[in-house]
Amino acid sequence: MYLKNALRAATAMTFVATAAAQADTLTIATVNNGDMIRMQGYTDKFTEATGIDVEWVTLEENVLRQRVTTDITTKGGQFDIMTIGMYETPIWGANGWLVPLDGLSDEYDVGDILPAMSGGLSHDGTLYAAPFYGESSMIMYRTDLMEKAGMEMPDAPTWEFIREAAAAMTDRDADINGICLRGKAGWGEGGAFITAMSNSFGARWFDEDWKPQFDQPEWADTLNFYVGMMNESGPAGYATNGFNENLSLFQQGKCGMWIDATVAASFVTNPTDSTVADSVGFALAPDTGLGKRSNWLWAWALAIPAGTEQADSAKQFIEWATSKDYIELVAENEGWANVPPGARTSLYENPDYQAVPFAKMTLDSILSADPNNPTVKPVPYVGIQFAAIPEFAGIATQVSQEFSAVYAGQQTVEEALAKAQAFTAEEMEAAGY
Repeated sequence: MYLKNALRAATAMTFVATAAAQADTLTIATVNNGDMIRMQGYTDKFTEATGIDVEWVTLEENVLRQRVTTDITTKGGQFDIMTIGMYETPIWGANGWLVPLDGLSDEYDVGDILPAMSGGLSHDGTLYAAPFYGESSMIMYRTDLMEKAGMEMPDAPTWEFIREAAAAMTDRDADINGICLRGKAGWGEGGAFITAMSNSFGARWFDEDWKPQFDQPEWADTLNFYVGMMNESGPAGYATNGFNENLSLFQQGKCGMWIDATVAASFVTNPTDSTVADSVGFALAPDTGLGKRSNWLWAWALAIPAGTEQADSAKQFIEWATSKDYIELVAENEGWANVPPGARTSLYENPDYQAVPFAKMTLDSILSADPNNPTVKPVPYVGIQFAAIPEFAGIATQVSQEFSAVYAGQQTVEEALAKAQAFTAEEMEAAGY
C-alpha cells in the first residue's frame, strides 16, 4: 500500500529516474509536532521513488524559528528546505531569500490550495512556500466534564462563559484543570495566543500611526482576565507551557478545555495517544461581543532557501509532501482524521473527510479569520497573531517574555505592559516607523 501510493505520487509529479543524480541528500529543518513527525515516517517512500535521501533536523518551535532565521539571514546554507509560516514567507520572499514555487506540475494543482493559505504564503502573487497543513485555533473541551458541571458549550462562546466553565470543571484533588492555555515565552508560542486573545478584547499592537498600544486599557483587560482565569483554573507552571505541553496535559485527562491550534484535534481524538479521545467536543474560539473572535490563522509550510544548490530536488520533495496523493497516503494507512488539515479545498469537499467530527469546525475557524482586518479598531498591519513587519519577531519575543514573567508571578500586569510599551516604542522608532 505504501509503495503503491509513493509510485502513484511519483508518476503524478513526473519524477524522473535521474533525480538521484540531482541531489544525494536534502536537509530539512522542521518543527517537532505530530504531523511533521508523521511525515518523516513516510519519507522513505519518497526516497524509493526518487533516489533522493532526506535528513531531518527536528526542533522545538522557538528553536526552529531562531535556527532558520539565523541561517537564511546569514546565508548559512545549512538547509535545503525550511519549515516556516505565514509571518516569514512574504517578508523573506520580498527580500529574495526564497526560491519561488512557480512551475509546479499540473497534477499538483496549486489552485486547490485554500485561498487563505496561498494568500498568506505569497508575495506579489507568487507562492514562496507550500502549506503542509493550515490551521486556525478553536476550543477543544471534555464533553463529560462539561456535562458534569451542568453546563453546555455554545458553538460560539464568550470569554466570560469560558471562565465560568473552567472554574466549574476544575477539580484540584483529581488533578483536573478547567483550562489549559499557552503561557510560554516566544512570539509564536504564548505570544501568538495572547495576541489573538487581545484582538477579541479590542486591543491592538499598533495604532494607525505605528504607535504601540500597550498603555491602553484593552491590553490591561486582556492580561488581567487571562491571569485571573489561569490562576483560578489553570495548571501549575502554566507560564512555561506551550503547544506540546498543553497537548500532553489534555491527552492525559488533566484539562477541561484547551484553546489552541485546530490541528491538535486529530491528536486529542486519537485513542492510541489520548485517554479522553471519546469525550472531546469542539467550538469556535471565544469573543467578548466586540465582533472579533480570538482565533488565529497559520500554516506550517515548506520553503526553499535561495542559497541551496538542490532547488530542483527540494521542489520535488515539496510537491510530494504537500500533494493530494500524500493526503491519501496518510488516509489509507492511518485514517482520514489523521491527514494534514487546512491546506486544500478538495479535502473539505471529500465526503470521507466531512465525516471527521472536527472537520467542519476547523474549516469554519479558518474561514472566520481575517488577517487583513484582525482587530476591532483599524491597524496598519496584516496578521492576526502577528504583525507582518520584519521587526515584529524580535519585539514580540521580548514582549512575550515580559508577559510570561507576569504569569510566573515575577511582576505585575502593569509593570509588564509599561516595559512592553517602552521597549516597543524604542524599537519602532529605531526602525524608522
